[in-house]
Amino acid sequence: MCEAADWLINWLNAKLTAPINIFFVKYDRRHPRRVRQDEGRRAPVKMYTLTNRDGLVAKITNLGGHLTELHVPDRNGQTVDVVLGHSTLESYLDRTVNPYFGSIVGRYANRIARGEFTLDGKKYTLDASSGGNHLHGGKVGFDLKVWDAEWMPDNPEGPALRLTYSSPDGEEGYPGRLDTTVVYTLTHDNALTIDYRARTDEPTVVNLTNHSYFNLSGEASGDIITGHVLELNADHYTVVDEALIPTGEVAPVTETPFDFTTPRPISERLGGVGGNPGYDHNFVINGNVGELRLAARMYDPASGRMMEIHTTQPGIQFYDGNLLAATITGKAGRVYVKHYGFCLETQHFPDSPNQPSFPSTVLRPGEEYHEMTVHRFSTQKS
Repeated sequence: MCEAADWLINWLNAKLTAPINIFFVKYDRRHPRRVRQDEGRRAPVKMYTLTNRDGLVAKITNLGGHLTELHVPDRNGQTVDVVLGHSTLESYLDRTVNPYFGSIVGRYANRIARGEFTLDGKKYTLDASSGGNHLHGGKVGFDLKVWDAEWMPDNPEGPALRLTYSSPDGEEGYPGRLDTTVVYTLTHDNALTIDYRARTDEPTVVNLTNHSYFNLSGEASGDIITGHVLELNADHYTVVDEALIPTGEVAPVTETPFDFTTPRPISERLGGVGGNPGYDHNFVINGNVGELRLAARMYDPASGRMMEIHTTQPGIQFYDGNLLAATITGKAGRVYVKHYGFCLETQHFPDSPNQPSFPSTVLRPGEEYHEMTVHRFSTQKS
């Protein structure tokens, strides 16, 4: 049974008027068709464990598709968890202590100005409770939905989990029903692949991502990430106003604090960014949109861990955790101080529904939204 069983059962039973039953499942790579479970106990919220041939481990819950743990080795072969998160379900349901740790974000990741957009001549109004703008799909976005889950035991690339959710017409103000499928695969060549697909019955907008916070030194290390070394395959970024809404300008990174075209420590130009200060900006990935290509590399000199990201998406949001304010305690009991984790969220650009010069996020009946992101892990000796 999954490690989280006791806390989740106890919490759910305490919250509900009558006890419920729940079972947890674990993918066994030695017996691909075997699912370990407590057959007598069932409920919609479950935790899944994927383990590849090299011993990498990913834990995912079908509540919001949260990636709750990801264990990868360092240069000495020591495997630790490298994503931020919680050890209780209650904390994942509380946005004051869960800034989308590891979740699937939708229908629209990132911001939409003023919480409104016009599509085919009709204006749609969304939740605008994030500084007067719409953020990450609204008050009850995809991160708080219970998704249907299905094992993919015959997947040749490695253990996989398929999550599906049907968002009804009008949910959070968005038009059309959106049928969404997200597949997590922990490949045998040490990559976590996330495949996103969606279809609609009416014209709508869609922009999906995963909002994991990483610390390649380890979630329990106590180290902040400003010493990590970042490289972005991006010659341009989208300029934003004080509310982090794009102005429409796409500017070159040359001779700015946003130039990560060669590897640089995050701390090197942090003071020149302005704001909090810190990075929370969308970068325009070089290459052809829709083709799987390099977006980013992040390296931790202390552990030797390297994460390389490839994606089909046009953009990637680099966030350095500058709003983490020592108010959240994580899984290992560490307080998440400023810069304790970073996000590299592959995406379409923020506010694209209101920016006609940006790549379109419109999805129409008969079309399929399909994007893929690959997080590949390796180590360097020094």
